[in-house]
Amino acid sequence: MTPLNPKKLLNSKWTALKPERKEKHFLIREVEFDEDGQVIHCLVEAIMTKREFEIDWRDLKNTARWQAGWC
Repeated sequence: MTPLNPKKLLNSKWTALKPERKEKHFLIREVEFDEDGQVIHCLVEAIMTKREFEIDWRDLKNTARWQAGWC
């Protein structure tokens, strides 16, 4: 897998490999960094339901749960 660059997270698309509530496709809506450039906030939006929730951006590296892009 290509390394995940936190600076390129904003507006990136993700597919949940084990969808819940019929939510499969997601978009990263907000990313906030601290003064050291570390991600302190990452907000994900489900495309179908518009439900938003905060996620630890490192969870996106879990290839059993997430795939970059929409499939």
